[in-house]
Amino acid sequence: MRGFAEELGESTNSVRIELSKLSEAGMLQSHKQGQKVIYRPNIENPFYHQITSIVAKHMGIDALVERVIDRIGDLEAAYLLGDYALGIDSGTMELALVGDLDQKYAEELAQKAGILLGRKVQLRFYLVQGAFDHRAPGFGHVINLIGQDPQTNASS
Repeated sequence: MRGFAEELGESTNSVRIELSKLSEAGMLQSHKQGQKVIYRPNIENPFYHQITSIVAKHMGIDALVERVIDRIGDLEAAYLLGDYALGIDSGTMELALVGDLDQKYAEELAQKAGILLGRKVQLRFYLVQGAFDHRAPGFGHVINLIGQDPQTNASS
């Protein structure tokens, strides 16, 4: 919490109070782990998807996606997977891309984006929408960035 408080230019006590308020409001879930309180986004909150969209824009994920779309090929859908989809900055961004794409170009962009963002960017490619199954092991939580929502397309 100390590092987070320093990054925000606030005291640890004021950050603790705000996190507690967000938890009470249902925006965050919290649990104790030894002496620490661990906070996570509440993915069941009705505002979760709007908030993650705002965070994605703030982090530049939306701008990255738009640049890729312009030059990558026939992109049908893009999904943010894993820890970032849960709001956890693990240092690795995982994206699933669906469509007839220039994979070499996409990998080059991912490498450049990783350097700019200070994070590793991993890509998974799928030629057709039906090949991407968000329920498959290893995907965890999925955020739809572009195209069909994987929840509504799961049976196709």
